Amino acid sequence: MNPYSNDKGKSSLRNVFIDAKIQKNCIYSFEYFNFEYLIVFMTIQEITKIVEEIAPLSYAEDFDNVGLLVGNPNQKVTGVLVTLDTLEEVVDEAINKNCNLIISFHPIIFSGLKKLTGRNYVEKVVIKAIQHNIAIYATHTALDNSIIGVNAKICEVLGLNNPKILIPKTHTIQKLTTYIPIKDAEKLRLALFDAGAGSIGNYDQCSFNMDGFGTYRAHKNANPTIGEKEILHQENETCITVIFEKHLEQSILKALFKNHPYEEVAYEIITLNNKNQNIGLGMIGELSNTLNEAEFLKFVKKSMNTKCVRHSKLLQNKIKKVAVLGGSGSFAIEEAINAGADAFITSDLKYHEFYKAENKILLVDIGHYESEQFTKNLLVDYLTKKIPNFAIILSETNTNSIYYI
Repeated sequence: MNPYSNDKGKSSLRNVFIDAKIQKNCIYSFEYFNFEYLIVFMTIQEITKIVEEIAPLSYAEDFDNVGLLVGNPNQKVTGVLVTLDTLEEVVDEAINKNCNLIISFHPIIFSGLKKLTGRNYVEKVVIKAIQHNIAIYATHTALDNSIIGVNAKICEVLGLNNPKILIPKTHTIQKLTTYIPIKDAEKLRLALFDAGAGSIGNYDQCSFNMDGFGTYRAHKNANPTIGEKEILHQENETCITVIFEKHLEQSILKALFKNHPYEEVAYEIITLNNKNQNIGLGMIGELSNTLNEAEFLKFVKKSMNTKCVRHSKLLQNKIKKVAVLGGSGSFAIEEAINAGADAFITSDLKYHEFYKAENKILLVDIGHYESEQFTKNLLVDYLTKKIPNFAIILSETNTNSIYYI
């Protein structure tokens, strides 16, 4: 029997990424039933890199613990199980479904582990994962801060129009300045644009350019591409300045060095304090139809599939503009009010935090799990589109830690 097919003649290679364009040593060709296949086994690192295209780890909050928590990044993947939380039951599900990579929203390891003795649920999960060679990867606030992440999914479920980031993140935009011979400037500019530099809101290929002259003297051990050793050289140069999102820094530098003619490239990178409208926590948008408060609360309860909705005092206001923040969002109440939201949907609000509504907004607590429950669907849909021939499985385990009567 062919090891790559079952007895019905159907390919069982659901756990490989088929792409004839990929040139790697791990490509294998075989013929069966008159069909020829090119098979590329993907590693954990290759798959998580795809996740990081929408949730760069550098955008996670400082307190968080994201990325690969357990496992070898170079391990070949048999299947991916996507979950909100990594519990023992989820690891068992991964074992039963032949998935050796769990992509979890919440990190199972949040603070340091000094011992692995199985004394609590965290240690039990880590031990079982290691015993069965299962890797665990977490996105958490990296996906929270994504413009197409957790809060965008809530907006989609609620049908909110024109969603925007509620709390734009700072220190995520960087500025590159470099100097290059005028004749080489256009080539470099285009290369930087291709690498992702020069995008500002609805505009791209943005740059500032200024011509002048630069001077340098090559030492005797140098190998100048222009000019001679130990002789002062003056070159007509263009100063190019572009901005880029910080997670692109390595790609930008690679493009710079590849397309710059000088042996020693002069450049500087500065982190800006500007707010990034495409990265941040929470979102705000508008309902298609204005609702009264009672209608709105019933709509939220049904749409978000929650058994319990806690809310602040009803103000007899109409609800049109809605702010959302998945997970614990009490810190954003003031931002929601300042943004002109009629209601703010979040979770984990404490007793006294409901007073912060100040008769200006309707605060709606739908539960932590409930606010983030669609996140795993978002990740499954995204990964399935990016690698359609790979086994991306939505976990069937309900990991909600709170029960209702």
